[in-house]
Parts: sequence; structure tokens; C-alpha cells
Amino acid sequence: MTIHHQPINERIDWLLELARRHTTGFRSPEASLAREHYRACHPTAIVVLKCMDGRINIPVVTNTPPGIIQPFRNLGGMFDLGWPHLGEVLASHVQRMVTDGRRVLILITYHFSKGEAQRGCAGFGYDTAAAIAHTRDIKRQAEQIFGHRRGTVYPLICGFETDEDALLLHGVDDQQLDLALITEEQYPSLGQRLTALYPDMPDQMHYDLLRLLQGNLQWIAQVRNSCRLLEIEHREWMICLGRGFDFLHTPNLALIIGPYSPDLADPIRKAAGIIEANMQAGRIPNDGFLLFAAAPYDEIGVDRARAELKSRFLGDYAATVICSDFPLLAERMHRKTAVLSWHSRELEILADS
Repeated sequence: MTIHHQPINERIDWLLELARRHTTGFRSPEASLAREHYRACHPTAIVVLKCMDGRINIPVVTNTPPGIIQPFRNLGGMFDLGWPHLGEVLASHVQRMVTDGRRVLILITYHFSKGEAQRGCAGFGYDTAAAIAHTRDIKRQAEQIFGHRRGTVYPLICGFETDEDALLLHGVDDQQLDLALITEEQYPSLGQRLTALYPDMPDQMHYDLLRLLQGNLQWIAQVRNSCRLLEIEHREWMICLGRGFDFLHTPNLALIIGPYSPDLADPIRKAAGIIEANMQAGRIPNDGFLLFAAAPYDEIGVDRARAELKSRFLGDYAATVICSDFPLLAERMHRKTAVLSWHSRELEILADS
């Protein structure tokens, strides 16, 4: 019996154990040293804007240590850098990296399936062209904020093909580099192809991006040699609101809503509608679903206290929307509220949740 079909209390226990294992792995001596070594060799800071879909796990598919890549996740992968909170969080992160002497590479992603359109992005109605058009808008916004010369902050569009976890880079003059089409004999020329794609990219950033692509080629080879079932059916049983859900990289498990849009009620309603439809179709048990709110903090004291208030606010706000618009579903709602330490990745469940 898969986790999707277990009673709600067992699903919640499984989820919290998953978070604990993630924290233990992240804090281990080996993982800590791996991160420090990686940053020393590849100082470019990596930011990824991506959909909440659990299949899109950039660190895993590029063989990059956890904690190196800074993700921004949202329902449908839809962002607008004009959103006040999103713009402030992104700009603050970039400023910290630049102050430390690091350049920043921003991967603006969309995802699709080459084998079946219905395995693509539901947020865009499985319309890949619309998703690409949206990433182009984000790229233009990023260049408006951080500069068009891209000497310090370099935004680029990156497709993610979910059948083989292959990256597809979009470059100048509508050039593309589809790693799913690169043969082993072509590996040595990958650096030249990358230069043609981004001729103005700084050398160190070029070197660090090349390492990501080489890691992805290794991963694609592993996928092709495995017998992986391709998940197509939506069976999400939790709504996650906030940040700090990096441990959730299981397909069709959660609907993750970043706290970025000025209108949070709209994605909350959409997520609740999906959960209700999953119950009605028998894809998940109808004994309950989880509303999980979390907020991260960097420092103890004021920063942690503010994260606690933010997490409680997000949870209360989402619960109010669901109770108002989905009263029958609300009767089966279970809630958890948490704060997350960025440094240790420890997820702390607040006492009254």
C-alpha cells in the first residue's frame, strides 16, 4: 500500500519522519564538508525558480550537494518579480551573494513531458508554449532588476523534461541545448556548445554551469538504465504554504504555494479544489488532508520569532479561505505549523499545531 492510501495520521507521521531524515542527512559531517568543498570549487550562487512539482529536483538531477541551490517554488511555477515579497526576498538573496564576492546564476524553469502531454505542467494547462512565454517574461523582469549586461547576475531559461529528467537550455538567437540529445561521443564538446549558447557568460559561471550539465548527463544515463514508472495521476493530499519544504521531492504528494503572490487566496482555492477532486475520485482516502504552513529563519531571537508569527498567519489565512469556500473539505482538515532553520534545515513543529 503506497503512502497515498494510508490513513491520514499515518501519512502525517510518515511526512514528519521524512523531514527528520532530511535534517539528519543535511547536518551530517559528510554533507557539510561536501557543501564547503563544492562552494570552494564552484563559487557561482545558483537560484532556481520552479514549479511545486516534486519531480523537479535540480540538485538530484545535476548531482549537486543539498543546500547549494536556492529554490523558489510556487504552484504552477508562476512568478512575477513585481510581487513585493518575492522581489524583496530574491533581491536580498542576490545582494548577500554579491557582497560575499559571488556571481549569481538564475535558472528560470518550466517543465514538460516528451512522452505524454498530461505529464506536463497542469498549472499551464499542459501548454508548454505558454509556460515558455511566461519564463521569457520573468527573464525580462530579472534583467530589468539586475541589469541587461548580465555580468554579475545571469538569468537564463531552462526546460526540464520530466520523463528522463533532462535539462534543455535556451540561449541567444533561439538556440537550444537539449541534454537528452547529447551522445557520449559529444560530451567533450559540451563546453563549446555552452559558449555558443551564452557567449557573454563570465568564465567562472560558465565553468560552474558546465559542471551542472555534466552532472545532468550522468543522471540521464542512470534514468535510462533504470525501470522507472512515470507518474501521471494527481494524488496530492496536502497543501503546503510558505517556504522550507525542500524535503518534499516526492511526485504527486503536495501542492506547494510560495508566500509570494499578493493574492494568496486564489492558489489556495485552486489547491483545495484539487484535494477535494482527488478525494471524490478515490485517488486518496477521504479521511483527511493536511494543511502545512512553514516559514524559515536565519537567526535565533527576533528572526525566529517573526518566522513563527508568519507561519501562524499563513496557516490561519489558508484555513479561513478553505473553511469559507470548501466547508465540507474543511471538516477533514488537519493542520501543522512549523518554522525551519536555514542553517541546519531543522523543521520545528510549533506546539499547538
